[in-house]
Amino acid sequence: MTALLTTNLGSTKLIGRGKVRDLFAVDDALLLVATDRISAFDHVLATGIPGKGKILTQISLFWFDLLSDIVPNHLITADIAEFPASLRPYADQLEGRSMLVRRAQMYPVECVARAYLAGSGWKEYSATKTVCGIPLPGGLKDGSRLPNPVFTPATKSQDGSHDENISFETTSRLLGADVASELRRLTLALYTKAAQHAEARGLILADTKFEFGFMGNGIILADEVLTPDSSRFWESAAWSPGGAQPSFDKQFVRDYLESIRWNKQAPAPSLPANVVERTLDKYLEAFRRLTGRDLQL
Repeated sequence: MTALLTTNLGSTKLIGRGKVRDLFAVDDALLLVATDRISAFDHVLATGIPGKGKILTQISLFWFDLLSDIVPNHLITADIAEFPASLRPYADQLEGRSMLVRRAQMYPVECVARAYLAGSGWKEYSATKTVCGIPLPGGLKDGSRLPNPVFTPATKSQDGSHDENISFETTSRLLGADVASELRRLTLALYTKAAQHAEARGLILADTKFEFGFMGNGIILADEVLTPDSSRFWESAAWSPGGAQPSFDKQFVRDYLESIRWNKQAPAPSLPANVVERTLDKYLEAFRRLTGRDLQL
């Protein structure tokens, strides 16, 4: 199986390429295509993970359906038979990895829910005993569970390379108090339902980020949802605070890049076959555990 690193849909208007997704304009809708690109340390690597885009898309579709009682989402259809006829010649690039979605005015804030200390949250706590300005108890470790899930929003840095944690007060100034409060409510409600589902599957949802937009009839959930690219899923049985936890994401990639002492500057290196294979296995396992289904790539 060959990794799909770049999509080419002929005369379909390309809006942009992110680290993983290619975005196209299709009439008054948008087409999101999840490629097999993989990024680490804010760089897209030279090697893709074959099938990763399909796994991410199918996980998002699962969650869009499960969480639709909390907030509407932007999905129109993921069935390419229902796509405009102009897209059907490109079925080999689109099957299983694309979503036709509604356009929305996106809020410039990533809505993060955390129930465990990890990543930038652990780094901030280590320095200040807070996360996004929220005071936390002393004595917590890397991987510790928080007393309650917290809303820790972030904005994109000026160069778009990484997220920067901000306080709720800053979010209110950016979006208005009412919108900020509603996004916090939705974020924590979505997290709670997703975490309960994950727990029933033997997984911890340590943290996750959501993106919301606004349409004429209100707020909608957009982008990807609760995938291993946007969330930390840990094995419940292996959870042990005091260091990094085994996770269902690209940790094999990060570990390899650290082992070769890459300076984290472009150009990004290629990955050996065994790292690609182990990473793909982790993504597939996440899909199986979360959905209870197997996925044929």
